[in-house]
Amino acid sequence: MNLLNVIILGIVEGISEFLPISSTYHLIITSWIIGVSETEFVKLFQVVIQVGAILSVVLLYWKEIISSKSLLAKLIISFIPTGIVGLFFYKVIKNVFFENLIASTLVFITVGIVFVLIEKAIKEEKITINKKLKELTIWQAIFIGLFQACAIVPGVSRSGAVLIGMLIFGYNRNDSAKYSFMLSIPTISAAALFDLVKSREVLMVDQSQYLILLIGAIIAFISAYFGVLWLIKYLQNHSLVIFGWYRIGLGILLLFGLLTSS
Repeated sequence: MNLLNVIILGIVEGISEFLPISSTYHLIITSWIIGVSETEFVKLFQVVIQVGAILSVVLLYWKEIISSKSLLAKLIISFIPTGIVGLFFYKVIKNVFFENLIASTLVFITVGIVFVLIEKAIKEEKITINKKLKELTIWQAIFIGLFQACAIVPGVSRSGAVLIGMLIFGYNRNDSAKYSFMLSIPTISAAALFDLVKSREVLMVDQSQYLILLIGAIIAFISAYFGVLWLIKYLQNHSLVIFGWYRIGLGILLLFGLLTSS
């Protein structure tokens, strides 16, 4: 993996991790396009750049999280269903979707359609989104965790699944996005730790490869930091429908490419 690949994948991870467009899917597709094979080191690299991205959210929101025991408790509660599903179904999902780009692309498109339909319902006032994060109940936190658990499937998007759940429960877009960011901290940290424990022998890399990991993590951190700030500002005056149409358009284009190249 050369420096250009490191930069591209770091930027893709940083931007797509917190936008509702599925970072896993974008990393899979981008790697396929630029010709990066999924070696053990590349798997480690993907984990490390995820950690880089998550550190940007820690920097932005750690004070708000630790200052509210209620918020911290709800984040833990939301994480539990995700952790359970991930622990028991990760291998099954990986075998079905990670090696099947067509299947994950269909999922990618489907979630885009869900976004368009939800925003249509909001526009027609069938769903009212005026609740604030402080109104989140324990039961809703549990269900948000179940929504997030769906993101174990490549193409769903962890942040996208949380946003869908929050909007259905009537929370405003900004607070919905903020909760998805905060919930990413325990979720991605646990997933990264799990992957590192499984692949601890891969950590024995030479000095030049450590430099690659560091560069990737820094690039992911910077791009994620600005991506989070941009999304919060964007959602103050815009809906999520653009992400729905982006998913549908890109998904159809990639599906055509995958089918014609196979």
